Amino acid sequence: MKSWTAIAISLCVQVAGASAQPLEGQLSKIEYPKTERIDAAESHFGVTVADPYRWLENPPGGSEAVSAWIVAQNKTTRSYLDALPGRDILEQRIRALFEYERYTVPRKRGDRYFFTFNRGLENQPALYVRDGAFGEARLLIDPNVWSDDNADAIGEWSVSDDGRYLAFSVQDGGTDWRTVRVLDVESGQVLQDVVERARFTHINWAPDGSGFFYSRMPEPAQGSSGAAIANHAVYFHRLATPQDEDRLIYATPDRPGLLHVANRTEGGRYLVISSSPGTNENALTIVDLAASAWQARTIVPNMDAEWSVIGNEGSKLILVTTDGAERRRIVSLEPAEADLRPQEIVPEDADNAVLNDAAIMGHKLFIAYLVDAKTEIRRFDLNGTPDGTVALPGIGTAGGFQGHPGDREAFFGFTAFDAPTAIYRYDTQTNSVTPWAEPEASIHPDEITVEQRFYRSTDATEVPIFIVRRKDVTTAAPTLLYGYGGFGIPQVPYYNPIHLAWVEQGGVLAIAGIRGGGEYGRAWHRAGQLEKKQNSFDDFIAAGAFLKKSGITASDGLAIQGESNGGLLVGAVTNQRPDLFDVALPGVGVMDMLRFDKFTAGGFWISEFGDPSQERHFRNLIAYSPYHTIKHGGDYPAILATTADADDRVVPAHTFKYIAALQGAELGPKPRLVRIETRAGHGAGMPLDKVISQHADMWAFAAHWTGLKIDPVKQTRSSGE
Repeated sequence: MKSWTAIAISLCVQVAGASAQPLEGQLSKIEYPKTERIDAAESHFGVTVADPYRWLENPPGGSEAVSAWIVAQNKTTRSYLDALPGRDILEQRIRALFEYERYTVPRKRGDRYFFTFNRGLENQPALYVRDGAFGEARLLIDPNVWSDDNADAIGEWSVSDDGRYLAFSVQDGGTDWRTVRVLDVESGQVLQDVVERARFTHINWAPDGSGFFYSRMPEPAQGSSGAAIANHAVYFHRLATPQDEDRLIYATPDRPGLLHVANRTEGGRYLVISSSPGTNENALTIVDLAASAWQARTIVPNMDAEWSVIGNEGSKLILVTTDGAERRRIVSLEPAEADLRPQEIVPEDADNAVLNDAAIMGHKLFIAYLVDAKTEIRRFDLNGTPDGTVALPGIGTAGGFQGHPGDREAFFGFTAFDAPTAIYRYDTQTNSVTPWAEPEASIHPDEITVEQRFYRSTDATEVPIFIVRRKDVTTAAPTLLYGYGGFGIPQVPYYNPIHLAWVEQGGVLAIAGIRGGGEYGRAWHRAGQLEKKQNSFDDFIAAGAFLKKSGITASDGLAIQGESNGGLLVGAVTNQRPDLFDVALPGVGVMDMLRFDKFTAGGFWISEFGDPSQERHFRNLIAYSPYHTIKHGGDYPAILATTADADDRVVPAHTFKYIAALQGAELGPKPRLVRIETRAGHGAGMPLDKVISQHADMWAFAAHWTGLKIDPVKQTRSSGE
């Protein structure tokens, strides 16, 4: 289950107090930093592939040449972006739109309720506790005091069953590596326990609070920050003991490329370990924590389906699975039985709804379904008998269930394009919903219209698309088209002040649910995976054509955006249809599809993209790899790529090489720039001020090249309004 975002155009943008002619000259002439080309090439299955910018793969911190290149690129980009009209207006407005309270769903332990909270403009959310559901909040951990630039953040966190201890991970400057510490909740003191090298981990306490389970990898070799990582393993750390005494719970040294992520459900008896090579499908291993000896037992050895444990009744496990159900179903397994066969509790929905989240709360089973990417919550008895629905405040996205089996009280979150995330308290007996934290929107929701349409892709597949705009925008307008299309992750409605800043100026926001995502289950994901990846690109290209043909988007006003796999998407479709798009904003993208598996977490994406060392995959990958398929001599859209120097998931070398290749090609007069953030990673944990600054740059760039006029906002909603 997936948890809870060229045709030349006139430069004469009308901005009060700005002269178009001098601006045109200033923004049209860019002298890019010189990037050295080296004689590097490899032969793959009879094909010689040049790689003249391979030297940019050297880690920035370990190469003076790469560091100098970053400085030069940022200087050029900064000079250009600072001259854009409306950039300061956008930054001020995005900042104002973030001035609202943001809570996460509380986790109840004993009589204590733990949650993160941001007052509005704090760079990082802090962790709080309340005694009682509506007691006074007490600050436990404030990461805003950890560093001068606020680039350190709280990562994963977990509270012991009795509410006495809180284990939390520290994310340093955007890295995926974690350091885990422990806090005594009553005294507020941080204990001496330190766990290093945690990565891709959950934190789960033993039932007696004696320690916690986590996942880690071996210490990386000195200077090898970009090297591929392997040998993930699950350990148990006992409080007040050094890490080198931590107990190994589960590992697969014969298969070093597997990820092992442990979880324990609310009050659960079992530690459940999900193992996969990076796919959604996984093997399943359990540890019975009620037994005196913690023995790991694999109960699902194959990786042919998704298996996710949501609870247990005695020794019997309750699970969500795609086994026999493309859109997931609920089953049970009895580990004590010699012949483990799943027994169906709730079958796959007959009307194509996708099971997206599930939990046992009170004495009921709650399932959040996606219906055309919008949430419905349905109740069931534990035997699978339907028992109605849970009323939601509107059309949007709900989930993040928190509650204990047998407990009457539970919580969940709800958000929509025009509604900030609110937290609701739910009575499992009366089926009643009341607000627990209901922030006031920073924008008037009655001024925004949200609609869902459907368009046909190249092969006539029907694809959903959300369209968000001001109600008074009824003619073609500059449009920001966002997409992802990978790893089975659906694009669902959620409140995003960053996107709303674009909408507020009169622009259109469009979010396409293209294949490769999880909008319609596993089949939808597989239709955009591996050799079928081109379907994702075709769907996105068709979305752009639909927006222009239907009169939603101006003929020369289409900007496209995506991050990570979405950055790959933007890079690939820009090369395939440079005539369709007017602005491209690829963020932290996977741009070199022939070498992605050689760096950090890249090996875990082979199941999504394919193995470059296999000929059938190589020929598919090189056909769309953004770095390798730039159309020299074409007329390209304006491009602003973004990345960060500390990204150790999609290493910045992908973007470095891609932008160097763009700048070295003859692609027309529009700019091809890169913005490289410092002390930041793949996105999670980036300080809010850096998030705001980056997107003000991106939106100003997109506005300039799509013709969106940026004006001061006449009225700002205040918290007291």
